[in-house]
Formats: sequence, structure tokens, C-alpha cells
Amino acid sequence: MAPCALTMDQAGWHTTDKLAVPANITILPLPPRTPELNPVENIWQFIRDNWLSNRVFESCDQIIALCCHAWNKLIDQPWKIVSIEFYQWDINFNQRKMVQLPSFTLF
Repeated sequence: MAPCALTMDQAGWHTTDKLAVPANITILPLPPRTPELNPVENIWQFIRDNWLSNRVFESCDQIIALCCHAWNKLIDQPWKIVSIEFYQWDINFNQRKMVQLPSFTLF
């Protein structure tokens, strides 16, 4: 199998010893409490902001249906996914400037 680098946040289910990681995968953990470094967080934020915010849900089934609908609307717009993920940001932290370069993954 080809080697693979997998970036993950440090959620408890990602850092447990029970996680079976194949030998060809190297996990690159993101620093704690840095959702801005995790590209999928930008996707979820976009979905919440555009299709799921300011609503009262009547049931779990409705939540799932609306999430699926929002996801399908987004995947019908691949250019939108690229524009969400291809961005640059910077922060000043202890007088250092950190720049996140664009990352892109298509499945």
C-alpha cells in the first residue's frame, strides 16, 4: 500500500489508543484548539451559515434530512468547495505571523 499522511484534529476519538492505524498511514495531529487549521471545519461552517442556521428543528429525522440536503447542494457546486478551502489566513501570535497555505483534497 502507498504511504499516506492524514491530518487530524485532536478530538478524543482521534487520539485514543483504541484507534487502529494501518502501517502505511502517518497521522499528523493539528495543534489543540485550532479549528481554523482543519479545512473541513470551513466546509461545516459554510453549510451551517448558508443552509442550517436560524432554524428550529422538529425532529432528529428532520435534522438529518436537512443536513443531507445541504451537503448535496454543496457537492453540486465543486467550485464553491474549492473557494472555501483555497484561502489564506494569518494570525499574529507572540509576535509571529503564521500563514496557512491553501490545501486541497478531492475524493
